[in-house]
Amino acid sequence: MRAVVCEAWGGPELLRVLEVPDPVAGPGQVVVKVAAAGVNFPDVLIIQKKYQVQPALPFTPGAEIAGTVLAVGDGVTHLKPGDRVAALCTTGGFAEQIAVEAAKCMKLPPGLSEEIAAAFVLAYGTSWHAVRDRAALLPTETMLVLGAAGGVGLAAVEIGKAIGARVVAAASTDEKCALAKAHGADETINYSTEELRAGIKRTCGAGPDVIYDPVGGKYSEPAFRSIGWRGRHLVIGFADGTIPAIPLNLTLLKGASLVGVFWGDFARREPANHEKGIVEMLGWMKEGKIKPLISKTYRLDEVRAALEDMAARKVTGKIVVTP
Repeated sequence: MRAVVCEAWGGPELLRVLEVPDPVAGPGQVVVKVAAAGVNFPDVLIIQKKYQVQPALPFTPGAEIAGTVLAVGDGVTHLKPGDRVAALCTTGGFAEQIAVEAAKCMKLPPGLSEEIAAAFVLAYGTSWHAVRDRAALLPTETMLVLGAAGGVGLAAVEIGKAIGARVVAAASTDEKCALAKAHGADETINYSTEELRAGIKRTCGAGPDVIYDPVGGKYSEPAFRSIGWRGRHLVIGFADGTIPAIPLNLTLLKGASLVGVFWGDFARREPANHEKGIVEMLGWMKEGKIKPLISKTYRLDEVRAALEDMAARKVTGKIVVTP
């Protein structure tokens, strides 16, 4: 089979598409024929040895897939060949086939395409864990979403609106703001043309109750300085490329909290709560409250371009690879 292989730490330009042996299902595993693989910002980091997880070289990146089960290993009873599944895999997704733990697979309901499934689990799972679980956002509250047009940002906008809260979307262009508005945002801030704190004051008054922050860098501190009393600032990631240093006295002055969000460990440590979130979101999807956006698909030999677009923050919604 063909797979994208990372043989040395570095940028996407070092990746190669190679012929590798077909995977075999070990005990507790299934082999899945990959129909679609979601592309996420951690995929950019992991090939540069900048992510929390550091696999041994060589490896195939790609953290979430959807496809059809080809074979099952010993001890697997809830899945069989022919089942359509989505799976979390951390690595290995950008390939024609993958062996993955059966416990990390979710059967796809009828009517849910593999492409949507591959764009759903990580982005929406992260945002549900952040907004619903860690921040406990209430329908009476206001949430500010930074980087609102990206995969996790757009998911957060939709989840906030599904809960019934007021959502303010901040992004770097008018086009990205318009996209967030189309997915339910009540107000928008273009932080390339309007100073962020001024935009927050204009749209959030006394400050947002929750800040959803996958961007980091120069935006985190001004956002946190504008947070409302008892506010919760969700630390999702650092797409800006810089980890900010926020003065801790600000937490005291606002009675506010900095809240870490590590969805991967949440899904591993609390599988029942993770499943609860997936079930709730599938219900919202059926009701039309959330609509995952796939803005572009890439072939296997275009993975380098996909990761370059992700690194350059050119992506809106989600992008997927279709082997």
